[in-house]
Amino acid sequence: MDRYLKALVCATLLLIFCGARAQALPAAVNTDPARAAVTLPEPANPALPSLILIGDSTVRNGHDDGQGKGAAGQWGWGRPLADYFDPDRINVVNRAVGGLSSRTYLTSGHWQRTLALVKRGDVVVMQFGHNDASPVNDDGRARGTLRGTGEETATIDNLLTGQRETVHTYGWYLRRFIADIRARGATPVICSPVPFKRWDADGKVRRAGADYGGWAAQVARQEKVGFIDLNDLAAGRYDTMGRAAVIALFPQVQPEETVHTNLAGARLNAEIVVAGLRAQGVPPLVAALNEKGRAIAPADDARPVVEANRIGRPADPALPTLFVVGDSTVKSGATNGMVGWGERIAPYFDTAKVNVVNHAIGGRSSRTFYTEGRWNDVLEQMKPGDAVLIQFGHNDGGRIGDPAMKRRASGPGTGPETVDDPRPDGSVERVHTFGWYMARYVADAKAKGATVVLLSPVPHRDRWLSERDFAEFAEWDRRVAAAGGALFGDLTLAVTEGYREVGAATVDGFFADARTHTNDAGARFNAATVVAVLRTLPGDPFRSWLKGR
Repeated sequence: MDRYLKALVCATLLLIFCGARAQALPAAVNTDPARAAVTLPEPANPALPSLILIGDSTVRNGHDDGQGKGAAGQWGWGRPLADYFDPDRINVVNRAVGGLSSRTYLTSGHWQRTLALVKRGDVVVMQFGHNDASPVNDDGRARGTLRGTGEETATIDNLLTGQRETVHTYGWYLRRFIADIRARGATPVICSPVPFKRWDADGKVRRAGADYGGWAAQVARQEKVGFIDLNDLAAGRYDTMGRAAVIALFPQVQPEETVHTNLAGARLNAEIVVAGLRAQGVPPLVAALNEKGRAIAPADDARPVVEANRIGRPADPALPTLFVVGDSTVKSGATNGMVGWGERIAPYFDTAKVNVVNHAIGGRSSRTFYTEGRWNDVLEQMKPGDAVLIQFGHNDGGRIGDPAMKRRASGPGTGPETVDDPRPDGSVERVHTFGWYMARYVADAKAKGATVVLLSPVPHRDRWLSERDFAEFAEWDRRVAAAGGALFGDLTLAVTEGYREVGAATVDGFFADARTHTNDAGARFNAATVVAVLRTLPGDPFRSWLKGR
């Protein structure tokens, strides 16, 4: 009996010990993402296109609830991203999983389950990198990838899973996702990883251009897919805000946290992603933006740009509105001393009788102002009795398909001819003539009951003296206006004649750069010329709005 009791006691102690040890080491089991019980959302309406996100905890953190700490907790940018889209037009499906790398998102099976939801017309945004720098093989996470974008491999006996595995480079996994997405008829977009809350010796936020940010960009270029440099764009915002403001974007209850933002930081990153997605010009996304999303300016090139969320709406909705549409010669926002004439035209109008709203933005052509959805933003504000001044041409020239033209060149002329322009995401954009886009603006605005004036472009600093600048664009504008029932003003010629009156020495003082953008004095001169042109239009349509009449 004593021997039996001793054996029973020993067995009981062994069970207690094993149970306690099992409770003490749960991480050894749960760190294998293939075994993790993760519930991820699916498209709410499978009939709609979907914007699907894959990535790590900086995209979707934990259970996507701030760990019960509300806005002060850790949040990924994928959660607030949905706030910029209309759920009746698109599903925003955040399938990112915390703790994963590009490698383990694939090997865990999460990618296969996500890919099953991807259909033709969807957009898949991927952001990995933070966890790819981890060890390639250990018994904790075993999630690291080989550095770079090449075809190098390493065969390991995975200490976590117990399986033999061939590990590839970071770039290889991104290319695998891209190939799978394209095979489903969907559009892939790469984001570089969000920056850390860390500063360099010069006080600037550290960038990842030398590793994961740069490698993400390299894959995007190689595969010709859309790319959002979230790392550099967010770091630039951080630098502008200052260190104290950046710290406030991270959980205050965790001052040591350098990777995961709070909800405010997630919202800032989401805005940058929306700006990048708008710049991609993918039709399902542009069409599905809600009012909040349309207020975010597309990520831009180096041209002078005024953010779209700074563009006002009519101050008094009961009054008629004069809208101004164009490029950076119309609105530059004083960037590097550059000012467009549209920024100096309002004082000529009686604000008790009309609103003046300038929707022009730098770097845009007749084509891109239309394809980026900016014209729809104008139309949504337009009503009967309004008017719109439209000036494009500076960015419409060049060869369609030439990367140097940044996909903004339109076709020459006013005819129905088209040219197919392959986009980096693998889709094809059908590009029309300059006149086709201008005619579309005329028809849309007139359907709203508005008066339309097409203005030929202001002349270059280095061409007005020797030749007739923008002669073809002026002729195309004239033809479109005549055919569509709009008004035409030869602003190129009017400004040229004004320049000749004041002389070359004075005109040189009107410019902020070598040939295109005026300074404040030049903008005021051109604005006065625009008003003079308006006063000569048939029927004098602006008579009641202009001061001094």
